[in-house]
Amino acid sequence: MTEGYPRDLVGYGPTPPHAAWPDGARVALSFVLNVEEGSESNVLHGDVKNEHALSEAVGGRHPAGARDLGLESIYEYGPRAGFWRIHRLFTERQLPLTVYACAMALERNPLATEAMAEAGWEFASHGWRWINHFELSEDEEREHIAKAIEITQRLTGQRPRGWYCRYAPSSNTRRLLVEEGGFLYDSDSYADDLPYWVKVNGTDHLVVPYALDTNDMKFSAPASYGSGDDFFRNLTDAFDQLWDEGAETPRMLSIGLHQRLVGRPGRTRALARFLDHVQAKGKTWICRRIEIAEHWRREHPPRT
Repeated sequence: MTEGYPRDLVGYGPTPPHAAWPDGARVALSFVLNVEEGSESNVLHGDVKNEHALSEAVGGRHPAGARDLGLESIYEYGPRAGFWRIHRLFTERQLPLTVYACAMALERNPLATEAMAEAGWEFASHGWRWINHFELSEDEEREHIAKAIEITQRLTGQRPRGWYCRYAPSSNTRRLLVEEGGFLYDSDSYADDLPYWVKVNGTDHLVVPYALDTNDMKFSAPASYGSGDDFFRNLTDAFDQLWDEGAETPRMLSIGLHQRLVGRPGRTRALARFLDHVQAKGKTWICRRIEIAEHWRREHPPRT
């Protein structure tokens, strides 16, 4: 039943490796800011319709070729207002994070891009545009990856070493990343609480899994987070569970943020409460994803 099956349903099993995070941390905590606004589908960008996913409104009601000005303004809130609220929250506490950056979005807001670079945040590529990579041909996807790298490096001074598609990657994505070279990891997986190695055409490639359950995307319509309290409670429960488990086997927790979602005032306040909880608890390594990748490559290299 398992021979030749392309999926791994076993993973580390009951005995995951001891992560050995720095300073004896029980949890490696990774905050990720998704920067997508200005790169989403929009008739202004030559697309048939405006994007409506991960927003406050269901949308999708406008005919093909017509701008949805309401949805556009919801997306605009992210880089105009939400970003700066999130930026203040993290820089005042001197906390690092990783940016899943769509290169076109970085180009459209140079002021915020400069602020992120000055804060020392990691720029992991989120593609050239916030579109479905599984709908691209192999040649198109290869071109998008190259554009994302060139633009991000030119604007930020950082060559992205991490990668995360918009949900979900194509069957070619990981192979194209390895062929391109320069990437230390991708996060196109939700399969574990720890990094793991995969073989890609004979090459060892590191996966640093992401998470959707601890993600502010649940504020988007139709919402499963009704309030900031829902967000806070779910994040706290997830963190505390992993923190308890981390006494024996340290874990990793990814928290996904969006400028247009958690950047709204009540939600940012809930995020601040969670940061208070984490910092009071201690034994937590709040870090960028590139640091997790570098640590794992050093402490847990692939088995020969």
